[in-house]
Amino acid sequence: AYSVYILYSQSHDKFYIGQTNDLTKRVERHNAGYEKYTSPYRPWKIVLSLPKPSRSEAMALEKKLKNLNRIKLEAFITKYA
Repeated sequence: AYSVYILYSQSHDKFYIGQTNDLTKRVERHNAGYEKYTSPYRPWKIVLSLPKPSRSEAMALEKKLKNLNRIKLEAFITKYA
């Protein structure tokens, strides 16, 4: 099963949206600095994770979330967290 996840960096007040089939390992990679884009904003905290049955569905939701502005993204998190 896949997950679409939203991470939050309190130190930089920044969100990151991604999808994976191993959430624990993926977040560990973000926090260990293996991912170039998220590395400067560590540490990351999971604020929302939504299960999806397939990678294509996870990618579709990820794309939708990445197109939201911050206000709409925060509203989405509040609604589903």
